[in-house]
Amino acid sequence: MQPQNLVRCRPIRSLILAFAAWKALLLLIALCSPGPGYDTSTTLALRGDTQLPGPLTYVIGKLTKWDAIYYVKAATRGYRYEQEWAFGWGFTRLIALCTAVIGKLGVSHYDGLEAIVAIIIAHSAHLLSVLVLYHLTLAIFAGAAGTALTAAALHIISPAGLFLSAPCAESSCALLTFSGCLLFTKSFGPNSLGRDLLVLASGVLFGVATTFRSNGLLSGILLLEEAFRTLYFLRHGFHLSTVRRLFTTGLGGVAVAVGFLLPQYIAYSEYCGQSSSGAPRPWCDRTLPSIYTFVQVHYWNNGLFNYWTLSNAPLFILGAPMFIIMTVSGLWAIRDSPFSQPKNVVKTVDLTEPQRYQVLRNLAATQLLLTVYTLTTAHAQIITRISSASPVWVWFLAVACAKDESIARHFVSFMVIYAVVQGGLFASFLPPA
Repeated sequence: MQPQNLVRCRPIRSLILAFAAWKALLLLIALCSPGPGYDTSTTLALRGDTQLPGPLTYVIGKLTKWDAIYYVKAATRGYRYEQEWAFGWGFTRLIALCTAVIGKLGVSHYDGLEAIVAIIIAHSAHLLSVLVLYHLTLAIFAGAAGTALTAAALHIISPAGLFLSAPCAESSCALLTFSGCLLFTKSFGPNSLGRDLLVLASGVLFGVATTFRSNGLLSGILLLEEAFRTLYFLRHGFHLSTVRRLFTTGLGGVAVAVGFLLPQYIAYSEYCGQSSSGAPRPWCDRTLPSIYTFVQVHYWNNGLFNYWTLSNAPLFILGAPMFIIMTVSGLWAIRDSPFSQPKNVVKTVDLTEPQRYQVLRNLAATQLLLTVYTLTTAHAQIITRISSASPVWVWFLAVACAKDESIARHFVSFMVIYAVVQGGLFASFLPPA
């Protein structure tokens, strides 16, 4: 059997092996990167009386950089400082929960244990997101095995790079988002309570994803469109199946909203409630008292065109490839019909082309919204890592690879080079990671 055919006959095994090889390469690059960089926050954060063995501490030190320090510290002792609320409450609580379970099993607590747990979560979530994306692609592209395998492989070498290995929330957000999209896609078909409950389950996953990273909130647009579509069908009469679909979709939307509002409520109770110590913070009296919005503007200088300065021009240039590919692929999915995959077709989800296009078009619109928001309002360079939860640009490249188009070859080369260089910079605490 030819190696290419062997890969396609065992896609899950092939993806796992490719994942392990890629992660080993990035870890090797990180371990070989020189020095602690210009910031010693990691060294200070991991300093304590109960130290882990030296080699393990060294590995943790190379991966616990940038945002990872905030996640680990918040998981270790809770949210102490206001600016820490910019970092996903859901991810820090998951780290703390897993660490507590390990303690219940009789394992002694060491300084850096939360970082180890977070690194394991990040790797596991990235691998699972690769496998979920494979099945999601099969569903959207009518069982095109070649496209699914290519898309999943491309997600492995995402330009998010070491952020998908470090104690950061990107890989978990991608897993939850892809899983929610897969459940939503499977909810189409003959009307039944079971299929409608899949819509609700997808909303719950999107809500949890939002507690990990705020861009998970955009996934709720899938449910919003489905709610309007179901409302439109009510003009034909009040059928039980239609009302049930609308009800479960509405509950799913509520779950997404709860995912965003719950951390805000917890922070509001701490800083603005009667039990809060000290004077209330300025954001407490706003019409929409969101600590997340305040922190992003006050501490990180996010805001419309705030990042558009001459000194930040190099960061826009570094993010340009991702801005371009996310824009081009988003327009491709909305304007064209990419469902021409006659080869390697296997029976998977029973979806009609309009239903598959509904999901693809919605995800494309969400991706375009994220692209415009990041370009105009956020720190431009983060597009390379938050894009890891957007599947449309990966599908665009997978289809281009099947057609052997030059854009695919060039962009895959960029992804590999960027992730490798970024890995060395990240581990040395150097920008633009």
